[in-house]
Formats: sequence, structure tokens, C-alpha cells
Amino acid sequence: MESATLTAPAKINLHLEILGIRSDGYHELRTLFHLIPMPCDIIKIEPGVDEHFFIRCPERPELETTSNLLYKAWKRFGEVSGFKPGIFVTLTKRIPMGGGLGGGSSDAATLLKWLNSEAGDKALSHNDMIALAASLGADVPFFLMDGPAWAEGIGEKLVPAAIDLSGMTLILACPDIHVDTAWAFKAWDEKNGSPKAHESLTSPKLGTKNPSPVSPPDMTNDFEPVVFEKHAILREIKEILLEHGAEIAAMSGSGASLFGLFRDRGSSASAARALENKGIEIYTVDCK
Repeated sequence: MESATLTAPAKINLHLEILGIRSDGYHELRTLFHLIPMPCDIIKIEPGVDEHFFIRCPERPELETTSNLLYKAWKRFGEVSGFKPGIFVTLTKRIPMGGGLGGGSSDAATLLKWLNSEAGDKALSHNDMIALAASLGADVPFFLMDGPAWAEGIGEKLVPAAIDLSGMTLILACPDIHVDTAWAFKAWDEKNGSPKAHESLTSPKLGTKNPSPVSPPDMTNDFEPVVFEKHAILREIKEILLEHGAEIAAMSGSGASLFGLFRDRGSSASAARALENKGIEIYTVDCK
């Protein structure tokens, strides 16, 4: 086995709808996932001691435990496939934690794909990989996909989505706020025992003026009302994105990261400057 350096991309949710609570206590979701190349985590893998897993994360040493999804992915893959190589992992954490960008899930899926590529005749089928990924977390299966996808259930039922954002510019805003997903679901439960209060992802005038490849009038994120109520700065960030010409602006997942999609590069640059002037970390992504 040779050393390898892997890139784990982030994701955004172009749509996130909470349909209700299942009998097993989990929430039934319908969401539209899309990969973005920035920010990304870097996973360096080096040969280790037989059937032992070691992890080092200089930026976040608290992640150097067996509760890390990288360890859980390695352990579970070994249990299912019988392939359990000893590895030493160095994780460079760039995807904000608690930002709704799927960093831990992406790390796990990226390692799973590498393990499967090294497993030889013990490699798992695509369906077995999806099932294994789903046992690790709701977002993990998506990161095994090659493109955008609709997800239902708790995120494990995936259908490729014909979404084309080419030519658009994405501004990703990552405020220094951590939103706990469990809290967000509980807050949604308390507020939405009956009809839902949707936050529009577009300013009204944009719905017909600038037709979107992702049908903006239909796009919502059901977490926004409860998360914005607790963190008013997030609503302000969304408003800045829309005011500067974003065709779509939304929170990703349960937050706290938000994104705006722009057709005009000048408008996206203006939005980026406005957010940076407020001390918000931003990423600019040219969609392809």
C-alpha cells in the first residue's frame, strides 16, 4: 500500500425540506445536494501498523478520537469487507464544523472510496457502499455520488439530479457560528408541529426576471426560520447576498454557512466585498 493524499469536498443544500418525524424518531427529509470544491478537507494516508488506525489533526486535536467519522468509516469497512489495513491518517480540517457543509461526512465517504479502491477482491458493490455509508450518517451516502442528487428518507435514498449551474458564481459565507444539528431539529419540532413557515430563497422580483436552472420559487430551507431567530446575523448575510444580485441565497443544511448564486461576476464580487467588510469568511467558486 502506498501513501495517498485525498481531497474531501464540501456540499451545499440547494433545497431542504423537513417532511416530519418518522416512527424511529428520525426526521424525514427531502433535500437537493450539490458538491462544491471549496472549502475542502485534506486527508493524507500513510501505511501504519496492521489493523490499527491512527489519526492526527493538528488544527483540531479534539478530533483525534475513535468518535471521529474517519475512524468509524475505517472500522465499519473492515467489518463489512474483511479488508482492514493499518493506516496513519493526517487530517487537515478546512471545512468549518457546524457550518452545514458536511465536512465529517465528506471525510468518511472519501476514506471509504479509497479503502474500496485498495480492497482488491474484497471491494464492495455500489449498493453495499451506500448501505455502509448510510450506517455512518445521513449525509455520507451523497458523497459517494459523482454529482448533484435529490435525497429522501434520512438522506440515504438518492436520485441523481439534472442540475446545471455552469456559468454561475457561488459565494459561500462562513460566519464564525456553530449550529448544532440536534438543536436545530428540536427547535424545528417545537415550532412546526403543524404548518411550516418557509423562508424564500429568492427575492420576489428574481423569480420571473432571472429564470434559474434550479427553479428558485420552489426552493426552501426549513431550518432557516428557527436558526435565523437565534442568529440574526445569518438573516443579514442572506439579505446582503440578495441585495447584491444573488439569484438564490440560502443557508446550507442546518447552518451556519450560507451561499448565494450569481449570474453576474461583478455582482458576486460586490457581495463578497460587502461580506468581507463585516468580517465574514467567504469563498468564491466558479461553477462548472
